[in-house]
Amino acid sequence: MEKFIPYEKLSKKEKRKLDQAKRQTWGELNPVTRKPENSKAYNRKRTQDWKKEPPELRPLYMLQLNAIK
Repeated sequence: MEKFIPYEKLSKKEKRKLDQAKRQTWGELNPVTRKPENSKAYNRKRTQDWKKEPPELRPLYMLQLNAIK
């Protein structure tokens, strides 16, 4: 059985060894704080989205409205 030595009196190497043994990983948990995106803030990516959308079908919609009247 090893003799008990107070932590303060341990050598630097021994303290490191003990500290390393006590440390654990976060596992699946990511400690980074996250918050939702501010919906009112200007977003360059969002402003470019209209280019990716298919062209609107306004002419067809207008024709249907005229046919109903």
